Amino acid sequence: MDIKQKMLAEFLGTLWLVLGGCGSAVLAAAFPDVGIGLLGVSFAFGLTVLTMAYAIGHISGCHLNPAVSFGLWAGGRFNASELLPYIIAQVSGAIMGAGILYLIASGQDGFALSAGFASNGFGEHSPGGYDLIAVLICEIVMTLFFLLIILGATDDRAPKGFAPIAIGFGLTLIHLISIPVSNTSVNPARSTGPALFVGDWALSQLWLFWIAPIVGAILAGIIYRSFQPAAK
Repeated sequence: MDIKQKMLAEFLGTLWLVLGGCGSAVLAAAFPDVGIGLLGVSFAFGLTVLTMAYAIGHISGCHLNPAVSFGLWAGGRFNASELLPYIIAQVSGAIMGAGILYLIASGQDGFALSAGFASNGFGEHSPGGYDLIAVLICEIVMTLFFLLIILGATDDRAPKGFAPIAIGFGLTLIHLISIPVSNTSVNPARSTGPALFVGDWALSQLWLFWIAPIVGAILAGIIYRSFQPAAK
């Protein structure tokens, strides 16, 4: 595939991830009487990846996440020359997704960005009040296992056609564990989109949600290399 086609796919896929995942948190999580809650938001994030994996996986690999791109590179599955174009497309898609979500959400009386807009945070901005170290550890470990799932499910030795299901449910599980801790990032692009609209604390804490997921992803790529068949 041409790099422009891959970038467009990553742009649209990451837009969908932010609009679907963050949108469920902003618009539907606490909707009176029939809100979807933490469980629903977790499934929403997983479903965005599952649906896009089938839609664009054959075009770009459906990374939707700079950490995934770094992890696949570290695991020997992705060319370093495509890292920057992918990241540009992913972050641009996340910003566009957050922008569309803002246009929708701001149509309701009483909407305020100060409520968080599904941004990730630590300390007083963590849903459960978790401190920086706890959030840092959580984001590294959750991203590490997310990449292990991705690398394993897409391995040539794995059953064919089921990778999107494993990856989507893996992301769902990660959200079920870590929404109370950090609002769940494991994705620097997903964190950047909402943070740009909230500004203030969300931007000042954004560094963690770039560093931790990328560190976790690279560690996973290095670890997964040890599972490769020994050379004959």
